[in-house]
Amino acid sequence: MTFIRGFLITVQFFSSIPINKEFPMDQEHLKKAVQAFPLLGLLQGIIYSILLYFFVEFSPFTHLASAFFLWLMTIILTGGIHLDGWMDTSDAYFSYRDQEKRLSIMKDPRTGAFGVLSVIVLLSMRFFFIYEMTRNPMTSTYLLIAAIPFFSKMVMGCLLLSVKSAKQEGLGYLFQKAADVKSLYFYLFYLVGFILFVILLFHEFVQTGIMLLVAVVSFYFWRRKSVKWFGGMTGDVLGASVEGTEVGLWMTLWLLHYFVTA
Repeated sequence: MTFIRGFLITVQFFSSIPINKEFPMDQEHLKKAVQAFPLLGLLQGIIYSILLYFFVEFSPFTHLASAFFLWLMTIILTGGIHLDGWMDTSDAYFSYRDQEKRLSIMKDPRTGAFGVLSVIVLLSMRFFFIYEMTRNPMTSTYLLIAAIPFFSKMVMGCLLLSVKSAKQEGLGYLFQKAADVKSLYFYLFYLVGFILFVILLFHEFVQTGIMLLVAVVSFYFWRRKSVKWFGGMTGDVLGASVEGTEVGLWMTLWLLHYFVTA
């Protein structure tokens, strides 16, 4: 039951799925919440895939409309929490100031010009990739769409567990203080289970392997740059890492659609 409550805490914090119930916020429950990060990502990915399948197979809407509704769902389902982190991180990074000043900028509730521009570019890229690769979706397309938030939430969890906190406050620090590095064993179990599922039922190991490789590269990129740019990890940087990883994975899926599955 503790794990289930931890999963529901993760859903409450990092999605817009309504769960009108209060849960204990002690260390044990928050630790379980961190362990459930990839499961929330998988749930989100399954919802994306089902939504796209419905619009493609059963609705009278055009391909453009189907792509738009999927794009919109990627924003609505997360409640915009990671986009907020992306904007704050962009404002801080493009200030070209020292680490202390960048952390101060991220705490500012106001959004600057660079934050606005960066989120416009991010969302435009995501819509372009979704529109292009959902033109003639194959079975593997739905599978790989489900993998995108699964991998991005895994990257977020690995960063939380492996990078020191830049400040002793905030949502990221709250989860990091309660987290246990042994949670990585859970992530490994989820990953192995997912890959075995892909191999045995869909025989799509190569494409999934490429997506996994992109996620690994993204992890090491954010792991290095978070320390260099901000002195460590914050909740905003974690949110930015999710958005950055996902746009990289959407781009990868778009490229696979043209050069592998075409």
